[in-house]
Amino acid sequence: MTPLLALAVAVAGGFGAVSRLVLDGVLRARFRIAFPFGTTVINVTGSFLLGLVTGLAAAHGLPPEWRAILGTGFLGGYTTFSTASYETVRLAQQRRYRAAFVNGVGMLLLALAAAGLGLWLGGLL
Repeated sequence: MTPLLALAVAVAGGFGAVSRLVLDGVLRARFRIAFPFGTTVINVTGSFLLGLVTGLAAAHGLPPEWRAILGTGFLGGYTTFSTASYETVRLAQQRRYRAAFVNGVGMLLLALAAAGLGLWLGGLL
């Protein structure tokens, strides 16, 4: 890895993190619910986009540098497994077991389906 590629991945990761912060803030303001909806939307859309990037890379030979910048950098900064895990534990600690289950298992299933859909679409484009 070149220093320029490392810098590009870092900058893309910063943009991904800022995008996550902004989208989560917009969703929290719009949907005032006691469920971590923003994190779910972010992780599902991020999984879809990573599947799409991977599908495009496999089907059309996207250069490995762009895969690193988009996949590892931007989407790595955009998605957040640790926040999803923390929010699931918090729901369980509040004895909101159904919400914790839906958040943990539901997000996992949705993210897997979204990644598969993105991968499939990326191969078609």
